[in-house]
Amino acid sequence: MADYFGKNVFKLGFGLMRLPKNADGSIDIEQTSQMVDLFINAGGTYFDTAYVYDNGESEKAAKKALVDRYPRDKYTLCTKLCAWMMCNDEKSAKQQFFTSLERTGAGYFDYYLLHALQRNNYKKYDEYHIWDFVKEQKAKGFIKYYGFSFHADPDLLEELLTLHPDVDFVQLQINYADWNNPGVASKACYEIARKHNVSITVMEPVKGGSLANPIPKVQNIFKEANPSLSFASWAIRYVASMDGIISVLSGMSNIEQMKDNLSYMKDFKPLTKEEQDVIHRVQEALNEDNSIPCTACHYCTDGCPMNIPIPEIFAVRNDEDKNKSFDKGKQKYSIATQNKGKASDCVECGQCESACPQHLKIISLLKECRSME
Repeated sequence: MADYFGKNVFKLGFGLMRLPKNADGSIDIEQTSQMVDLFINAGGTYFDTAYVYDNGESEKAAKKALVDRYPRDKYTLCTKLCAWMMCNDEKSAKQQFFTSLERTGAGYFDYYLLHALQRNNYKKYDEYHIWDFVKEQKAKGFIKYYGFSFHADPDLLEELLTLHPDVDFVQLQINYADWNNPGVASKACYEIARKHNVSITVMEPVKGGSLANPIPKVQNIFKEANPSLSFASWAIRYVASMDGIISVLSGMSNIEQMKDNLSYMKDFKPLTKEEQDVIHRVQEALNEDNSIPCTACHYCTDGCPMNIPIPEIFAVRNDEDKNKSFDKGKQKYSIATQNKGKASDCVECGQCESACPQHLKIISLLKECRSME
């Protein structure tokens, strides 16, 4: 591999979006702290959160589990400013930065991202002068490296990197399932970033956890190749083996997931030619999969006027496809929608589709899920 910014960073990153929870829904700080200890003791440094994650509780958890417990030079912290969620004007958008500093107590951010740029929201960052604002904070020493996370088409990525050549890095969704998926365009976006000599942090390498428990045909291919490796390990190592990768983020939700990830990333070895061939076979098998490719980010639910638990409904649909139940999913569906809206309650306002990073046709998919009611 050629030299690039971030080449020597420990290739596994700790994503703080899906942290372990207590019975009351709050973040389990004790277990999170244990996970932080395991991660840092193994050589990990890169922690990733965002202003909007868990309505701010993720950044607060980062303070309690990481910042308050370790010297500042033992870790790097990334967070994000979202100009299209949890704000309504330029002032409140910029305030996210200062609130993030206060929540985390980190003093400065090693990495800072404009959050989840898409076709329907990227102009907000211009309208609110966020690009210039972030560069000002970098000049003041509150940010070391800045960039943006991206959920759109390759043409827009090309445009943004051309307009902003001083971007230090970008965060892209890359995994073996989406490599040639036209709705995500992982391959094309990756190649554009590298053409501009911009390094990459990777989100959704396990596609919201779905690649940790893939369809049976894929499981069989992996087991035949090496039964001792976890399914998640194939997904994370696939991306970490690429040139230009700073860190591959894994949103770990318990100690067991952390231990598994560290078992193969502490002394990371890129995929061999034979292992790459296994991935190619898996990609071919996935062409036959009809699962809804939802990553359960929940961006779609924040503004839903009917309080429909969209990711949970899709998860029930996918589970029903894999594991047929006696009542065609009605019981599982009833549990998932308890005290919430149902698929049939959708008023087709389109808010969910405009927020979806996967660009899913949510309205049509919800109509398909009504059969479980």
